[in-house]
Amino acid sequence: MGNKSRGLNAGNRLKKKRIKARWSSKWYTRRMRDLKKKSDPLQGASQAKGIVLEKVQFEAKQPNSAMRKCVRVQLIKNGKQITAFCPGDGATKLIDEHDEVMVECIGGAMGKSKGDIPGVRWSVIKVNDQSLNALRRGIIEKARK
Repeated sequence: MGNKSRGLNAGNRLKKKRIKARWSSKWYTRRMRDLKKKSDPLQGASQAKGIVLEKVQFEAKQPNSAMRKCVRVQLIKNGKQITAFCPGDGATKLIDEHDEVMVECIGGAMGKSKGDIPGVRWSVIKVNDQSLNALRRGIIEKARK
């Protein structure tokens, strides 16, 4: 047999063992200690506003050789700086320095970067409270600040 407790009062011992064993799970530990919120620049939020500091280009990982257009953003809520991807053709032309942008998670595995852009975990969805997608398609024009 195993070393599992049996008998009339075994329930308590089994319960204690289960509680102790759960801490060996990475996901349980992260959830219980709120580690995502502590390490995440967005502090657990799905989206955040920030100010564009500069436009940057990253070289895509092998085997691609494209230059991925990104922006450095300083978050308003805590002053942390992140790099956000500008999705779509000609999206960087619509974003200028000192614009206010809304960023959201890019949706990579376990909150990491997605696709061939190294170290970029966020993407721009709004510029000056206007949808970047609508601006790109010409549905609306960029507002004057």
